[in-house]
Amino acid sequence: MNKKTLIGIALAATTLIAGPARAEEILLKVAHFWPATALSQQKILEPWCAKIAAESNSRLKCQIFPAMQLGGTPAQLIQQAADGVADIVWTLPGYTAGRFPSVEVFELPFLTRNAEGASRAAWEYYEQFGKKDFESVRPLAFHVHDAGHIHNNKREIKSLADFRGLKMRAPTRLTNRMIAHLGATPVAMPMPQTPEAVSKGVVDGYVLPWEVIPTMKLHEMTKFHTEMDPSQPSLYTTFFTIAMNKAKYESLPDDLKKVIDANSGADFSASIGRAWDESAPAARKLAQERGNQFHTIPASEAGAWVKVGDRLAEEWVKEVTAKGYPGQEMLDSARASIAKYSK
Repeated sequence: MNKKTLIGIALAATTLIAGPARAEEILLKVAHFWPATALSQQKILEPWCAKIAAESNSRLKCQIFPAMQLGGTPAQLIQQAADGVADIVWTLPGYTAGRFPSVEVFELPFLTRNAEGASRAAWEYYEQFGKKDFESVRPLAFHVHDAGHIHNNKREIKSLADFRGLKMRAPTRLTNRMIAHLGATPVAMPMPQTPEAVSKGVVDGYVLPWEVIPTMKLHEMTKFHTEMDPSQPSLYTTFFTIAMNKAKYESLPDDLKKVIDANSGADFSASIGRAWDESAPAARKLAQERGNQFHTIPASEAGAWVKVGDRLAEEWVKEVTAKGYPGQEMLDSARASIAKYSK
């Protein structure tokens, strides 16, 4: 047996003993602005990350960075995804006012009835009208939160007149405009800044859905809560996206791209909305247990409030049409999709 043959046998034996090479593990940096205890991480991101890990035989893994641990501000998250600072982000497109005008329609007052249906509609709407606005990233989901309500420390809000003189926090351009139309002074700020602003009296109140409030301990700082009659559409909601860096996605092997694709889109979007819908009762109960005061605007008095939404919708259509978008078609499509999926 010559020397070459002996070397070949030795190499083959070494390979058999060592076994096949382990496939490369790919780590995805996932960033968001909520605390690690929030629904967004515990009920959505962590299960999602576990699912893609299982379906990829542990070749895809996440490292989650809550509360802006990668640096920057909430408004910079979408650009962090575009630039690759993070591989995946969860944020509000509305934090960067004017950059994503197509999807603002979902933040108009009295448009949605539940987050699950509206979130499925949001993905459908994106595929028709939103792709150009989101060319810099690869969206994995679009969703809205459950019904937003009014919370403040000054007085019960029973009518539009009660807004006068109040400084109210809201998250995005359209929700700030809604606050102004309702009669208060809007104060724009990302959600993580809200507790400090409330505690220091920088704002008198804020608009938020129930789930967020105990997460930020805002129920301990707030006296009055105003809700619309449940028979009415939501006073407002906010539009979110989970988006991935395009280059990171394109760098994945085809089989791992399929794992990401299978866990993206309309079903994923709807599941996020459903989690928000389900979270509201328990979060609301915490405010009740503290003895906070609640008021419901009855359906019989909702007309004046709905007119505010109608005015805002008309203004939005004119604005986006002037920018070259088919504004009325977009509004009509959003309303039709939400109605279709919210039954």
